Amino acid sequence: MSKVRVRFAPSPTGPLHLGGVRTALYDYLFAKNHGGDFVLRIEDTDTARFVEGAEEYIMEALEWCGIIPDESPKHGGKFAPYRQSERRDIYDRHLVELLKTDYAYIAFDTPEELDEIRNEFEKNGEVFAYNYITRNRLKNSLTLSKEEVEQLKKDNVPYVVRFKMPIDRVLNLEDIIRGNSAVNTNTLDDKVLIKNDGMPTYHFANVVDDHEMEISHVIRGEEWLPSLGLHYLLYEAMGWEKPEFAHLSLILKPEGKGKLSKRDGDKFGFPVFPLDFKDQETGAISKGYRESGYFPEAFLNMVALLGWSPANDRELLTLKEMIQEFDLYKVHKAGARFSKDKAEWFNQEYLKLKSPEEVLIILKELGGDKFQNYSDEKLLKIISLMKERATFVQDIYTQGLFFFRSPTDYEEKAVKKAWNESAAEIISELCAHLDKVEKFEAEDLKNSIHHFAESKSLGMGKVMMPLRLALVGELKGPDVPDILEILGKEVSLARLQNAVNNIS
Repeated sequence: MSKVRVRFAPSPTGPLHLGGVRTALYDYLFAKNHGGDFVLRIEDTDTARFVEGAEEYIMEALEWCGIIPDESPKHGGKFAPYRQSERRDIYDRHLVELLKTDYAYIAFDTPEELDEIRNEFEKNGEVFAYNYITRNRLKNSLTLSKEEVEQLKKDNVPYVVRFKMPIDRVLNLEDIIRGNSAVNTNTLDDKVLIKNDGMPTYHFANVVDDHEMEISHVIRGEEWLPSLGLHYLLYEAMGWEKPEFAHLSLILKPEGKGKLSKRDGDKFGFPVFPLDFKDQETGAISKGYRESGYFPEAFLNMVALLGWSPANDRELLTLKEMIQEFDLYKVHKAGARFSKDKAEWFNQEYLKLKSPEEVLIILKELGGDKFQNYSDEKLLKIISLMKERATFVQDIYTQGLFFFRSPTDYEEKAVKKAWNESAAEIISELCAHLDKVEKFEAEDLKNSIHHFAESKSLGMGKVMMPLRLALVGELKGPDVPDILEILGKEVSLARLQNAVNNIS
């Protein structure tokens, strides 16, 4: 195999979708597994759909994920420029060569004329296609004389360049993921290669750029499978060696049929973009994984397994381990169903793997001045207790809010379950008992509470449930002695007394 070179070539027409991240990741893993290069190329020839800021968003999203290109508009490289809008002279040069062959022609049909023909076909119950049957009846360089064509060009009549699809040829198509297939050229239409503004369409620019940039493998979504025959023939027309192709399956919505969309994210409450994206027209913000509290390594791990299984069905892999194990031949043909629960599970597992010190840094960044009155020692104790229960770092604060604020009210169901006529008396006596504990630490507090319950001939539930309710405001949280230690004697006893005074 010659040097592996792959490219991720998004259009700056909006935010990067989860499926786009997966394509970029598989490109990156494949390249690095083979000691090759990963190229980021911006395909911005669709000026009508161009979105301001989308290119910057794409590059920032890939950097957050840790998918760093070897070559890109930002990083440069020997095949620059890496924006298609800056490669016009390259396309023009190759177009001249293509028009010398029998694989392309100029078409002067206006959109209105084509719509009129399309309507006629529909009236007869037929579907119009600009192809080997119809092209000889339309306004193009195949039906017009050379003089007529030159005059129309001289008069600045707009035209497009179309690919001339061969008649009745069977193309044998090869795909690393999907195996071999065949297509008859009679089923394919004559696609536009150059638009009437002189800019190339995806098909022409894509093939020219992949050739010019020495791309060895094209890894892209299955929506490009119908174009594979055309791309094969474009390589043939230009006399170039084609790359190997691999078409990835869809990422499916959590329920039902179809591709995962932003609408699914809105419906089920999860992001479909790596970073927040603001719509410049409406001002609406689409939530991203970064801003939702996901670790980039957890997000990337989750994305990697949407269509690929490493050896021994391992689920937690570092980027380095993914690179070592990745194999395009093991990428699944079937669509991969997205699961919000699984995405959260990955983040939870990565949170467990982080040290309390690592989490403290993130928590303080998220909390701003919330924690300015708390020592790192106390915060580290809280993190150690809450980390295993949390899905996101911010959960440590929201789920452990009782460490930072005394309860002002008490959950109704918890009160009915834990607080009866004798509870106030038990907590009052326990308050006096705990006031005598000199070493206010979890182990001593645990023993002291046990001794108190035994001395009063009470089951532990009779003591611990109202005690937890008094401290937390509801029946949740880590072990009560741990809560008492972190709150300290003064705060703990004040909460117990407050419960006695306020729970009826």
